Amino acid sequence: MLALAGPGANPFDDLRQMLALHFMVNAFRAGAAVAVLGAVIGWFMVLRRQSFVGHTLAVVSFPGAAAALWLGVSVTAGYFAGSIAAALVIALVPRSPAGRAGTQESAVIGTVQAFALATGALFVSLYGGFLDSVTGLLFGSFLGVSDGQVVALVVMTVVVLAAMTVIGRPLFFTTVDRNVATARGVPERALSVAFLVVLGCTAAEVSQITGALLVFALLVMPAAAAQQLTARPVLGLCLSVVLGLVVVWLALGVAFYSTWPVGFFVSSFGFAAYLAAGGVRLVRERKRRTVGLGAGRAAVPAPGMAGA
Repeated sequence: MLALAGPGANPFDDLRQMLALHFMVNAFRAGAAVAVLGAVIGWFMVLRRQSFVGHTLAVVSFPGAAAALWLGVSVTAGYFAGSIAAALVIALVPRSPAGRAGTQESAVIGTVQAFALATGALFVSLYGGFLDSVTGLLFGSFLGVSDGQVVALVVMTVVVLAAMTVIGRPLFFTTVDRNVATARGVPERALSVAFLVVLGCTAAEVSQITGALLVFALLVMPAAAAQQLTARPVLGLCLSVVLGLVVVWLALGVAFYSTWPVGFFVSSFGFAAYLAAGGVRLVRERKRRTVGLGAGRAAVPAPGMAGA
């Protein structure tokens, strides 16, 4: 993004060069907050099969940010206002016990997403400013992350993760076995609404680094990769966080020497992590089948030995 000469032979010297610049320090701090929050909430999102919802909330953050840019107010506030408002709209969709709620919810989500994109295009047209500002809203940018923005992102990360420590266990219960959780008195509907609001806040925060169109990179890819590697909840969450941090920090380091947006590198490295995790899973499954076939053959008596 800065079109520098390029990295040197010693990566530690390159790291010292980046960290000598205050805006890069802020970028790494903001990236860490976004990566941790996106990985944790994304893990639950993928588990609950709400990826389409997360994508919509991220897209809706774009008209919120564009409107804030046009009005000359905080773009961060615009991100959160758009995403949280959309989360509340989706949360109002009634759920049918007959199993048709998924169709109705998908229709509402698609409608909200289409209207949000059209509204965003309107605000961009009304803004009429530099194209770089609009590109940053869509595809992300780490330039100009202020100290105040870093503090706001860290505070929001702490608040959202604190909320997840409260609702995380019952939310996991309702996700794994909704009927049993409801029978035991777990407030499934209230938990779903609370998670949608949390997901909206997360999408708004992640959008500030990846851009509104590439939020999936941090919400889906690290979580999906972790769930391919392990089915254990705690281990999967920790692995998702590690992958998210690696993807974001590596993307920031590469974007420092590139003219391309950081969101592209976040998406590329996240996709590579997902493919690698899929490869590991396939190798494991092949080994299990091979071991199972070997054990089965050993259990079958050889011809002529059956009567021995």
